[in-house]
Amino acid sequence: MHHFDVETLTAGTWRNGGGATREIVSRPAGSGEFGWRASIADIDRDGPFSAFPGVDRTLTLLAGDGLWLSCPGEFERMPVQAAEPFTFSGDLALTAELPHGPCRVLNLMVGRGRWTARVDRVTSPVAPPSAHAGVFHVLRGHWQAGDEGPVLASGQGVWWDTDDDASGRGLTPLSPDAEALWADVAPGR
Repeated sequence: MHHFDVETLTAGTWRNGGGATREIVSRPAGSGEFGWRASIADIDRDGPFSAFPGVDRTLTLLAGDGLWLSCPGEFERMPVQAAEPFTFSGDLALTAELPHGPCRVLNLMVGRGRWTARVDRVTSPVAPPSAHAGVFHVLRGHWQAGDEGPVLASGQGVWWDTDDDASGRGLTPLSPDAEALWADVAPGR
């Protein structure tokens, strides 16, 4: 498992200037076209989202007082709730509205047909399945990564790829308030 701390990840500006993103992982590494990618995005103002044709996306609000997404002809003003994953097609022309100011989201993107993803909010031990990739991001409390891995706090986490043999290396809550997001990324069928 590979450890990360959101505050030490390098921030890059969005193409449209509406925010910044901190990449956790992009696979395959060094490739111009990702199979799957996870990042933390800071959304600073209302505006359009970049389209990602052929990609399925899941956003989860980490901080801020709300985010509304609109897509004419599909849905109007769909709220993204705190710590509740929201999945949508990257083909859609979305617009974000920040009714109460800037926010931060976990952004998981997978190449449609090549990968599938599921994001869950967890409070009890989890273990990555064999031959799956994924990301684990701590929302609150403390977690143990594996038997001898690091103790993780809010804003920290781990990621693994299909060949990292992370199966059996559980993630265990260490405090009664422990809560995290677990993104399981499985090869497409």
